[in-house]
Amino acid sequence: MKVIIIGGVAGGATAAARLRRLDERAEITIFEKGEHVSFANCGLPYHIGGAIPKRESLLLQTAEGFRARYNVDAQTLHEALAINRAAKTVSVKNLRSGDIREEHYDKLILAPGGAPVVPPIEGINCGRAFTLRNMADMDRIKAFIAEKRPRKAAVIGGGFIGMEMAENLIDCGLETTVVEMSSQVLAQFDADIICEVHKHMRERGVRLRLNDALKKIIEGPDCLTLELQSGAIEADLIVLAIGVRPDVKLAKEAGLEIGALGGIAVDRKMRSSDPDIYAAGDAVEAPDFSTGMPALIPLAGPANKQGRIAADNIAGVNSEYKGAQGSAVIKVFEMTAACTGMNEKTAKRLKRDYDKAFLWLPGHSSYYPGAGYMSMKIIFENVSGKILGAQIAGFGGVDKRCDALAVAIRAGMTARDLAALDLCYAPPYSSAKDPVNVAGLVIEHALSGKVKNVHWHDVDGLPRDGSAILLDVRDPQEVAKGKIEGFINIPLNDLRSRLGELDRGKPVFAHCHSGMRSYVATRILAQKGFDARNIAGGYRLYAATKAP
Repeated sequence: MKVIIIGGVAGGATAAARLRRLDERAEITIFEKGEHVSFANCGLPYHIGGAIPKRESLLLQTAEGFRARYNVDAQTLHEALAINRAAKTVSVKNLRSGDIREEHYDKLILAPGGAPVVPPIEGINCGRAFTLRNMADMDRIKAFIAEKRPRKAAVIGGGFIGMEMAENLIDCGLETTVVEMSSQVLAQFDADIICEVHKHMRERGVRLRLNDALKKIIEGPDCLTLELQSGAIEADLIVLAIGVRPDVKLAKEAGLEIGALGGIAVDRKMRSSDPDIYAAGDAVEAPDFSTGMPALIPLAGPANKQGRIAADNIAGVNSEYKGAQGSAVIKVFEMTAACTGMNEKTAKRLKRDYDKAFLWLPGHSSYYPGAGYMSMKIIFENVSGKILGAQIAGFGGVDKRCDALAVAIRAGMTARDLAALDLCYAPPYSSAKDPVNVAGLVIEHALSGKVKNVHWHDVDGLPRDGSAILLDVRDPQEVAKGKIEGFINIPLNDLRSRLGELDRGKPVFAHCHSGMRSYVATRILAQKGFDARNIAGGYRLYAATKAP
């Protein structure tokens, strides 16, 4: 059996290695149009910024290494030009010599990846605008910084690559501006979590131009002028990080089915509309685990899994792709942000019967030195309490909590399951009640009616005509630093002794700093005959969402 794989990196290289482990007799060839068959593309920004000093650290496997270890013929600088499905051949061009030849296959795996989006705007070919998709792109950016000594950089696009490049350009000493068309960076997150990332980026010197777009680039003698919707800025270097689109040219010209989102349509065995052609990676349109709907998820984890599953089925091992949750994590200077499953925007669009919980907790025991706090947002199904999605941003233990919640979503766990999880505890690593356990308890309380929640976006609409009691249970020194207009202050520790000041005939809306003390306050009030509601997330979340 002869198997040709078009494209290396995550999907193609994984498929080749897996197939060889399953079938020692198969003839396996990879055609990769770039110089490197397998490299760590997620590490590219960090070599530019210097966090990964050695370029060779990014080379996961060479063509020679593939031949030696796996007996796979990995041919770099070879571009696949066309697929003849009837003859089961691929036209391949040797980019070194220019020669074109036909290669026969029994099974074909397409892993061409995605192509960076480059907008058709005036001045885009100025020579100082770069994309970052492979080692060659990385080398060009790094050489430009070393030779031209730019002072100012602009990153166009606020996705994962854009955020990583912004951090690493700051680390290179460049004044950096991020231009993003929407109202927030990192669209996989909801605004009420990502506002904390905005704040931290600004604190670290990144200029954010949100709800803005690049319209034109004008070359000057000393720098570039970038005309935005909101005005003009100057830059010596531009990184285009607008996103990637599936590279489906080969597949489309071969008559394979292309999905509604523009990716190669595959079934759960990673087969295309041709039973002898499989596909994996960024070019593929595969089901989303949380919604069951087709999705484009250009991440290394799904690409690896898809490549492995394609190889399994070619080798006769029945294997199916269960879908991706979009689990992702990003370092933003000292902050970490992670997400998995369904965000609120998606839950709302799909008209799911959902609610949400907000928490603000330390990554490990607060009494152990160095505890960093994190903001958590959990999307859950009403009635059942099934966990649908999670987003976390903070300064300690973010990734491991998001991983635990990703497992919970995959396993169909409910809030009660989260509360019962037996998780590791020692003061340097966690708390006796881990934040994941606490999330389960908070959701259980809401579902059982022990606490009635309102959310930050409800606060401005609360009645301020005297028909309701708006209660701030923080300590006076906290209130002095900032407050929500219309709220009276009764510290939690004084609440029982001052209940006589409150009218039992009026509903009470209570908040504290994070929602924990106000939860205690609503429990006191409810048992004393009040109709009390907790403002989830407290003052800190409300203030964060209202920040400029």
